[in-house]
Amino acid sequence: MEELIEKVNWEKNGGIVPVVVQDTGGEVLTLAYMDREALRRTLQTGYAHYYSRSQGRVRMKGEVSGNVQRVREIKVDCDDDALLLIVEQKGPACHTGNYSCFYRKLGEPERVLPMDYSLTILRELEELIRKRKGKPVEGSYTSRLFQEGRERIYKKFGEEAVEVLVAETRERLIYETADMLYHLLVLLAYNDVSLGEVMAELRRRRG
Repeated sequence: MEELIEKVNWEKNGGIVPVVVQDTGGEVLTLAYMDREALRRTLQTGYAHYYSRSQGRVRMKGEVSGNVQRVREIKVDCDDDALLLIVEQKGPACHTGNYSCFYRKLGEPERVLPMDYSLTILRELEELIRKRKGKPVEGSYTSRLFQEGRERIYKKFGEEAVEVLVAETRERLIYETADMLYHLLVLLAYNDVSLGEVMAELRRRRG
């Protein structure tokens, strides 16, 4: 695996490379970035992991939303400084709810599709987190949090809560709140507290 990773020219762009992501039908889904660790986790798990330049860390695509990308093939360009991923896409690849991030022509307005704001996604995410706790998966960020233990989990939740407080734009507030909710679910799962118990408490207070 390490030999494959070192086939990529990481030095040209300061340790990261652009990644074009395409579904098995040939549609381009998004443009992302990888560092060595992101490629390593992708190869280990079979699911796309990318390097977030805004957060400075590696994230599995869809770990929060559930819209994961199962990697079928990885190609490298002629200069070894860009990658092409062929993936099986689950759900939309774009945060706007559109299947592809390239859903509009240059100059056309952004189109945000109606999203499911029910608790379904939280329950699905809670189930995924509990699975990662019970059966760790190598390369999974969630599994690694549980392995690192209470201090790391509580610290990450605190950091994400602060990110919500300092978010300067509407879009950033939405993004950071999603991160905070994910880390809250990890914290609850660590303590064997279910989302249902929290909802029951809210219902009790409403009454």
